Formats: sequence, C-alpha cells, structure tokens
Amino acid sequence: MRLLGAGAIYTMISSKATQAKPPDILKRPIPRSGELLPAIGVGTWQTFDVGPADPARAELKEVLRLLAEGGGKVIDSSPMYGEAERVVGDLASELGIRDRLFYATKVWTSGREAGIRQMETSLRLMRTRRIDLMQVHNLLDLSTHLGTLRDWKAAGKIRYLGITHYHSGAYADLERLIRTKDYDFVQFNYSMAEREAETRLLPLCADTGTAVLVNRPFSHANLFGKVAGKPLPPWAAEFDCASWAQFFLKFILAHPAVTCAIPGMRRVTHLKDNLQAGIGRLPDPATRRRMVEYLERL
Repeated sequence: MRLLGAGAIYTMISSKATQAKPPDILKRPIPRSGELLPAIGVGTWQTFDVGPADPARAELKEVLRLLAEGGGKVIDSSPMYGEAERVVGDLASELGIRDRLFYATKVWTSGREAGIRQMETSLRLMRTRRIDLMQVHNLLDLSTHLGTLRDWKAAGKIRYLGITHYHSGAYADLERLIRTKDYDFVQFNYSMAEREAETRLLPLCADTGTAVLVNRPFSHANLFGKVAGKPLPPWAAEFDCASWAQFFLKFILAHPAVTCAIPGMRRVTHLKDNLQAGIGRLPDPATRRRMVEYLERL
C-alpha cells in the first residue's frame, strides 16, 4: 500500500476544503456604522404567519437554517404580520442561530406607552434581548415613537432605528425625513415594476448615508406573471444570472444605494434561488437599462 506524505495529505485536505467552501454572498456596509450586511435577506409578511401546528413550520425552519448557512442574516418582520415574529423567534431559538441573524421588526401603533408595550412584546416573541433594527411602520405616530427609539438605542435595546412605507404616495414624506439624518435605515418598495424610488429616494439615501431595505422586490409576484413561460435572455449569463428571480434581484442589488433586499419566501427552493442573486457579477448601468427594455417588450 502506498503511503502519502504529510504534505500530500495537507494538499488533499486543503483542496477539498477549498472546493467545499461556498462563494461569499455580496455584503454591503451600513453607512452609519460600516457593519457589513448580506445583501439578500428574508421578509416574513404572509409567509411566516403560521400557527404552531402548521406543517409549513418545518420548511420555514429549514429556510432559516439555510439562510444562516448560506451567509444571509437579515430577517424582517412586524407586529402586523400575524404570527411571524413568534415563528421567527421560536424557529431561530430551536436552531440556536439567533446570534447569526439580524432581526428587523417594527412598531405599528399610536401612543408612547402602546408603542413601548408593542416593542416589548416583539422582544418576547422573537426571544431576544435586543432588536437589531426597529422601524416605525408606515410612519404611524412617528414623532411619538422617535423619542422612545432614541432612548432604546442609547440603552442598547435596539442597535439601529428606521422608518418604512409601502406606498409611493408617501415618498415625499420619506424624503423629508431622510434629510434630517435621524434614521439609520429606510425601507420602501423597489423593483423592476416599481421604479419610482430611483428618481429621488435612492440618490438621497446615498447622499445622507441612510441604509436601504428593499421590500416587494418582485412586486407582489406580478413580475413572475409577466415572464411566465418566457426564457431568460441568453446575455443574463454575463452577470451570473440563472433564473428570473435572480434577474429581478440582481437589477435591484446593482443599485449602489441598496443595502439589502428582503423578498418574502417560505420555500427552500426559493431561498436557494434568491441567495444566488447575491453571488457573482452584477449588471452594470448599461445592462440594467437593457434589462428594463427587455422586460418592457415582453
């Protein structure tokens, strides 16, 4: 029997380890701190709103496990998402991965005391002593909650504070608030079907150092309806794109002001597909224009 020397064994082990290491997912810095966030996360609206006996919990648990294993971190929720906060807290606790995730949730009520109670409930449901990002959902009673969020940030109960809105009609309000630089994060819609944020919001976020979470990156799945049965353009391979989901997400991530996109998902296959959008090349500005033109012709 031929024996291998130590050097040869080390070379074999090192080679296998190198082959086994998955490619790194794209990370973007949070402008106010420099902390790096993976550019693909998970939204929980509707998808994580399941009861304790729902069979869907098993796959959601695998989604969270694979998110962390694949280098993702951000998971976004809200009290208005039914059982989502509780499900995230339960499953992350069962997996033992709380410290590997970036929890973003929201306050969505009026009044100081009601806001405090709701945020304390979020801490309990998500089984954590600190929320990474607390956002005022749809700007509801923002002036009241801002003081509380500042206090909680100073006390270490939250790490970042932010604002959200789901409707482009509120973008003027978001612009005004972003200019104050009071908010570390802002969350709004942006997709190939909803591009209003490109005009003013995204450039303003870049100028003010405000991190951007992008929701509805598939425009409530409307984009998939538009491309159903249609093949990807062959030139999508030029930016390492192998699916329509990656096509839509890479378009978003190619905007330098975007920190993280948070598509909602409950299927493992969707998670794996979406994470791939954060790997490899991104389209340049000319290619992004070509992508828009191609989609408009379908």
